[in-house]
Amino acid sequence: MEELEQKFYQKYARTNEDAIRNFASVIDWSDRLIGIKGGRGVGKTTMILQHIKKNYKPDGKVLYISLDNLYFSENSFYRLADEFHRKGGVFLAVDEVHRYPNWATEMKNIYDDMPDLKIVFTGSSLLHLHKAKADLSRRAVMYSMPGLSFREFLGFETGQMFEKCTLDDLIGNHTELAINVASKIKPLAYFDAYLNHGYYPFYLENKTSFHQKLSETVLAVLEVDITQFASVQVSNIIYLKKLLQIISNSVPFKPNMNALSQRTGISLNTMKIYLGLLSDAELLQLLHVKGKGMNSLNRPEKIYLGNTNLIYNLGDGNLGNVRETFFLQQTRISNMIAASPSADFLVNDKYTFEVGGKGKTSKQISGVKHSYLVKDDIEIGSGNTIPLWMFGMLY
Repeated sequence: MEELEQKFYQKYARTNEDAIRNFASVIDWSDRLIGIKGGRGVGKTTMILQHIKKNYKPDGKVLYISLDNLYFSENSFYRLADEFHRKGGVFLAVDEVHRYPNWATEMKNIYDDMPDLKIVFTGSSLLHLHKAKADLSRRAVMYSMPGLSFREFLGFETGQMFEKCTLDDLIGNHTELAINVASKIKPLAYFDAYLNHGYYPFYLENKTSFHQKLSETVLAVLEVDITQFASVQVSNIIYLKKLLQIISNSVPFKPNMNALSQRTGISLNTMKIYLGLLSDAELLQLLHVKGKGMNSLNRPEKIYLGNTNLIYNLGDGNLGNVRETFFLQQTRISNMIAASPSADFLVNDKYTFEVGGKGKTSKQISGVKHSYLVKDDIEIGSGNTIPLWMFGMLY
């Protein structure tokens, strides 16, 4: 345990509090058991270490551990927690829980046996508590942490932190909201940079090596997270890579499942499983027709990459694809999105959106109730025409 403490104190000393995610304010840190899941690279570990440094002294009452540490190949997580608790520990942060085979059962026992110990744990976006052997679903308060929104990126880049807005606020007051932002900064001056490298907070470390690190992140998801969490054989990862590459070069992709099966050598049933895994891992976004999700026999209506940074890393940077991917990723965090029968997207079973450049006309949505034109390359809109960048203010 002493070695784990020393490693934690080293991380504590190096933790920078200058760039703190807004997501930290979403979490109710007073709960006894908090779970935070999210894709690789979105900043889960950094956020927890920042919370610790802001609220705790390095005095033995707080400890950060990662369950992928070799220590846990021969030592029990429960026993470590018990020893920490007996020595007066009050806050235990546990990273990479999905890398420890029996984590859910031991977490439940820790929760039940040590009622005055607070625990925060992180795991892969692949993590599903309802699939865990132990019943953590009624014990843990779970949060899903996305990458940076455009709003957060603007805060990091300019020092101006704007309030997030709801979709209804955006639709009803987008002109006023856009004028408020544009009076302080020029949002379009930062938009292309966000689309290229602004989703993952590690861009702050080095923009030059960002895409190299992102490529390594994608490989780690495929070769480590999916194989370990979903029990996919290592020999089958080549099929997952092939599937991702085909989709990356074709998005937005309207899948012909039979043709895709033939091109990849993946059976139809396995194809559905693999698409679900890539979606859970946040490498893909699956857009379905209203009311028909992955549990149905229906294929996704469209397939997108998980965010625009992945397009520039894996795909060809097609502008139309970039626009739709940005809209979908930023909007789906707090809204329900389906494929629209008349345009690009149907949101919350009410609003229809058609996404395009500043020359896009409203012909396609003419006569459609509650329909809006979302245009790139405009700073301020009017009426039913809304700037694309503003959907980055939703979280």
